[in-house]
Amino acid sequence: MKKITLVALAALALSSCNSGAKFNVNGDVSGAEGKMLYLEASSLEGVTLLDSVKLKGDGSFRFKHARPECPEFYRLRVEDKVINFSVDSIETISINAPYVDFSTAYKVEGSVNSEKIKQLTLKQVALQKSMNELVAAARANKLSVAFEDTLAVLLKNYKEDVKINYIFAAPNTAAAYFALFQKLNDYLIFDPLNSKDDIKCFAAVATSLTNTFPHAMRSKNLYNIVIKGMKNTRAPREKTIELPEDKIGETGLIDIRLRDIKGDVRKLSDLKGKVVLLDFSVYQTQTGAPHNLMLRELYNEYASQGFEIYQVSLDADEHFWKTSADNLPWICVRDGDGVYSANANVYNVKQVPSFFLINRNNELSVRGESVKDLKAAIQTLL
Repeated sequence: MKKITLVALAALALSSCNSGAKFNVNGDVSGAEGKMLYLEASSLEGVTLLDSVKLKGDGSFRFKHARPECPEFYRLRVEDKVINFSVDSIETISINAPYVDFSTAYKVEGSVNSEKIKQLTLKQVALQKSMNELVAAARANKLSVAFEDTLAVLLKNYKEDVKINYIFAAPNTAAAYFALFQKLNDYLIFDPLNSKDDIKCFAAVATSLTNTFPHAMRSKNLYNIVIKGMKNTRAPREKTIELPEDKIGETGLIDIRLRDIKGDVRKLSDLKGKVVLLDFSVYQTQTGAPHNLMLRELYNEYASQGFEIYQVSLDADEHFWKTSADNLPWICVRDGDGVYSANANVYNVKQVPSFFLINRNNELSVRGESVKDLKAAIQTLL
């Protein structure tokens, strides 16, 4: 079946632990009279709208929301412009920003982590600018050295800076976690599945966060990413990063927690005991309908034998997804980050549809590209 790359689609287009206390976010957005300002949560389940306000002449705003017990991420958004910040035990954060350059020219007070997140954001913007200039120079044949070598130096310098000053300097902080998932050209800068050095960064943050916040889902999810990366890069008889087994989630895979069309959180790991086809799709493409017809045939044939489908939609249009998924019999969830999904990223999804088979022990068994006969592969796991 024809597949569509995520790059083409892009061209086209710490779960909260509520303690009952509140945090406050206030400030102003200058030059934005009449525009809507949104407060959103950036959880493992995706981006969720919490509150909104129509800005008046002075641009002032004030939001109040339940404060998490473990560090969590939130964002202010005007149109498609976003300011990321984090909340832990902080009660009040002040953010002042101009409408123009909203995402980079803002000032934040009251949260050291949020200040560091701004620093990281500015560094990432500068890296992306350098990358764009490098590409332009290469296309104009103005590079005196190889493109790949220059890019490698750019990335090496950036990663060394972030490792030393943000990740290893304070691995138990929200800023360190945020640094791990920064992107260049919408792909992770730190590769947790294929780079031994990058896996060490993820392991440091996972260990520190778990020691400080043992019940946080983000900590458990990081551990599962680390374990997967260790398996990918481990040489025979090679001793690798030591992680306490009791801190690793039971999943044996990188868990996914997203909401279905009813708004309920559905966890991939909850399907332990079944043979699962994990599917990444975009319904609103020419491949969407025929792909789902193929899945329905599989589901009708094997569901009674313990087969389940966990389908992650990367559709930008939520209404279209809900309408399309309404009559599907399997588990349908949606990642609000679309083709820039971190879930798709850590599973190294480069095109859609893409699928994986998971055995009854919650272990990733095979990637779709390696399957010649899907029915036979499912029957073997059943």
